[in-house]
Amino acid sequence: MNQVFDFFIEAYKGAPTHHIILEAIAFVFGILSVWYAKKEDILVYPTGIICTVITVYLLYINQYFGDMMMNFYYSIMSVYGWWNWSRKRENKFIVPISRTTLKEKQIGILLFIVTMIVTYFVYLAFNYTLEIPNYIDMVTSGIFFTAMWYMANKKLENWTLWIIADIVTIPLYAYRGLGMLSLQYVIFTILAIQGYNTWKKRLNSSRQTV
Repeated sequence: MNQVFDFFIEAYKGAPTHHIILEAIAFVFGILSVWYAKKEDILVYPTGIICTVITVYLLYINQYFGDMMMNFYYSIMSVYGWWNWSRKRENKFIVPISRTTLKEKQIGILLFIVTMIVTYFVYLAFNYTLEIPNYIDMVTSGIFFTAMWYMANKKLENWTLWIIADIVTIPLYAYRGLGMLSLQYVIFTILAIQGYNTWKKRLNSSRQTV
C-alpha cells in the first residue's frame, strides 16, 4: 500500500504548486464530464472543456504532444457536441441515442487512421524521439478521436471505444509518472462501463416505445 501511495506522491515532488492545482482541477472536472455523459446531461460539455483546456497546457509542458493535440481536439469537438446535443425541434431534442450505421463505422475507421497519421507527424514536427509509449499514444489518440465524434452524435459505440482506450491509457500515464491522470482513467473506465449500460437501456427503452 505504501508503494502505491509513494507512486502518486513521488511524481509531484518538486513540481510547481500551480501545476498540481491545475491537474487536480482537471481531475475533478474530467470525472464530472464523464459522469454527466453517462446521464446524457449536456453539462458533459462545459465541464469537459474546462478539463481538456487545462490538460492541453499540462501535456504541452510535459511534451506529450500526441495527447496534447487530442485534448485540443476534444475542446473543439466539445463545442460541436454542445451545439448538437442542444438542438431542438418543437421543444424536443432532435439527437437521440442510436447505434452507428455502416457509413458511420467507415467514417470512424477513417478518423482512427487519419488521427494516428496526424499524431505521428505532430511528434515529428516537434522533433520528438519516438519510443514505444509514443506509438501506443498514437493508437489511443485515434480511438479517443473517434469516440469523441461518436459521443457528439450520441452513438452508443462511443462508450466501447472509451473503455478500450481508457484501459490502455491507465498504465501509459502511470509509466509517465502522471499518477493523478492515471487514477483518473481508472475512474473513467468504471464510468464508461456504467455509461454504456445506461445508454443501452435507454436505447432499448426508446425502441420499445416506438
